[in-house]
Amino acid sequence: MSDLVYLNGAYLPLAEAKIPVLDRGFIFGDGVYEVIPVYDRRPFRLDHHLQRLQHSLDGIRLANPHSEAEWAALIAPIVEAADWDDQGVYLQVTRGPAPRDHAFPEECRPTVFIMAMPLSATPAEVVEQGVAAITAEDNRWLRCDIKAIALLANVLLRQLSVDQGCAETILLRDGLLTEGASSSIFIVKDGVIAAPPHSHLVLPGITYDVVVELAAQEGLSLVQRDISEAELCNADEIWLTSSTKEITAVTRLDGKAVGDGRPGPLFRRIHAAYQAYKHQVMRGRGLAPGVEEGGR
Repeated sequence: MSDLVYLNGAYLPLAEAKIPVLDRGFIFGDGVYEVIPVYDRRPFRLDHHLQRLQHSLDGIRLANPHSEAEWAALIAPIVEAADWDDQGVYLQVTRGPAPRDHAFPEECRPTVFIMAMPLSATPAEVVEQGVAAITAEDNRWLRCDIKAIALLANVLLRQLSVDQGCAETILLRDGLLTEGASSSIFIVKDGVIAAPPHSHLVLPGITYDVVVELAAQEGLSLVQRDISEAELCNADEIWLTSSTKEITAVTRLDGKAVGDGRPGPLFRRIHAAYQAYKHQVMRGRGLAPGVEEGGR
């Protein structure tokens, strides 16, 4: 983690960054956040992430304290000061300090915090072998499209997979696939890629959107629709996507092999396209055909 952070108008060492104990983010989890991948010190699709931040702020009825240009200017020194060329920028906005009361305070001073973390490439063995996942009932609240800092339900669901030595918990609500505890989910059956559509029950994923674009660029069939538990369990391929996981194949689900137990051919094709996209666009070495420059 980088030593330099931003907090409420000042850049300072992480150890010196402090908030009041009555900050509503600390007391109520009353705030939202974003994680922005950075490659070669170039934020990836910053405008898309800031638009999602705006959606989350609108969802909790909190005015955005900064314009997109101001956010970009605030993030730049954090990116430059970090020790790593590839990093994840974490930014958080809470409703700020106020006497403890569930109702919104009449006046609020939002707390704004920004820091950077290292962003590691997916190990080659994970790309080649895939990961294991489990399923669980999605017992989170009904506004999962808001990237809220109140992540206790996600933490508990993710821990279920940790307890079983797995990489992710894939969530089902009323018999339908929603997403992972910390990722978006795609399946493949008979050569067709499918993913749950955007709704209030899933977080709109930036990497999800890139996969949709790359599938179109590759001439692959992709549909966004409801996916049943039976379809998930009988899929030929299952993928996780997020800013930190990029695209990862699930090769075992609930202890059973997915397909033949190895990353499938469409995963390999999309993974290769994503790496080419990273090289050409995210790392600033020319635009990939058909894809515009801008993670979960």
